[in-house]
Formats: sequence, structure tokens, C-alpha cells
Amino acid sequence: MAHAVAGQTRDQMLREGTSKTPLTDQDRRTMRRFEMRLPATVILSGLETVTETQNVSARGVFLYLDRPLTLGDKFEVTLTFPPHITLTDSVRVRFTARVVRVESPRPSARIGTAAVIEEYEFLRSELTTEVDPTRKPN
Repeated sequence: MAHAVAGQTRDQMLREGTSKTPLTDQDRRTMRRFEMRLPATVILSGLETVTETQNVSARGVFLYLDRPLTLGDKFEVTLTFPPHITLTDSVRVRFTARVVRVESPRPSARIGTAAVIEEYEFLRSELTTEVDPTRKPN
């Protein structure tokens, strides 16, 4: 796996594909959070579930899950940043996250889970356009 380096451009990170950066507690709390409700696919213990983010920062994510996790649990998330956020094409990102806070749920409510992003990779868009070899150009 390639590692992102401070000062890399988005294009450099897209080419290299991954990042793994050690964080201090201070780093985690100083990153600006953006209120974004983005669809997210979560894989936990081999089971896939769909949820949405509540907020996202460069180093973490807060989302609601149907089951409680324990501090330190790791899980995988895949989400897509839409064009109005990236100011270009949609960008799919898959990352491994580690639980750093779990909120006590209200009765019949989902469980708020805060997690630090430990590793991430940008996923290439999959083009599904089929080319008809018998079609003549316009």
C-alpha cells in the first residue's frame, strides 16, 4: 500500500490511492467537521449494512449503526462524495475506521458511533459503458 505524504495534491493521492497517518488525541479534536449526510456502506464482522454519515472530517466520521460497538472496534466504510462537494466528479472512498466514542442510544434508536479514520483509499469509478463495434460514428 502506498502512503499519502503531507502536502500531496488530490491528484497525487488519487494516483497513490491510500494513506495511513498516526494521530494524536489533539489532532482528532482539532479537525473541522462538516455536517454531511452521505450514504455509507459499513462492513462489520463480515456483515454489510447501509447507513448515512452525520458528519465527516479529514480524520474521522460520525454515523449511526443498528448495533453497539466497543471502543477500539474496527470496521470498513465506503462512501461517495458527490460532485457538489468535490467540485468535480463524484469520489468514492473506502476506509478502515476505529471506534473512539459510542453514544448511549435512546429506546428504539440507532447508536451514534464516532470513529477515527486509520487508512483510506480512493476507489476508481467503474465505467459500465458498452461499446457496440457495429455502430458507426455520427
